[in-house]
Amino acid sequence: MCWFCGSPITENEPLGRSFRCAQCGKDLRSCRNCRFYLPGIRADCGESHADPVGDKERGNFCDWFSLDPRFRSAASGERKARDAAVSARSAFDDLFN
Repeated sequence: MCWFCGSPITENEPLGRSFRCAQCGKDLRSCRNCRFYLPGIRADCGESHADPVGDKERGNFCDWFSLDPRFRSAASGERKARDAAVSARSAFDDLFN
């Protein structure tokens, strides 16, 4: 699944830097789709030999990139978190209207 929209990733590896999600257009070869992506640890990467990447959501040239196997099936992606953020913002805005 795409980390952003939850669409299953059906392209075969290796994923090129220019591959994008067919549903939302986000880069597929990004840290967010990598099996080594572990938020909260050094550089958010579980591969100690990988160079730090600044933007985890954009395509990159990391030699250690490996698609997280769980992203081959559909899921909700970050839709739930985005919906919660929109709902919270809306509730906040309603306080002042």
